[in-house]
Amino acid sequence: MMNLTQLLHDIEQLPPESQRQIENFIEFLIDLHKAKIETKLSDEGFVGMWSDRQDLQDNSNNRQSEWSR
Repeated sequence: MMNLTQLLHDIEQLPPESQRQIENFIEFLIDLHKAKIETKLSDEGFVGMWSDRQDLQDNSNNRQSEWSR
């Protein structure tokens, strides 16, 4: 991995537009990382949407009969 001193030096050698692109990309990566950390599957609206369906409570018999073909 490149050390931070070398990375900073390389960025400083780039034209201002390229430096802005790097800045934007870093912000994108930070936002992406935060979204992965903050998102919990249990908070999603679709989780549990079929919990009241009795026909889906235990489908192990269905799996056994379908997978044994």
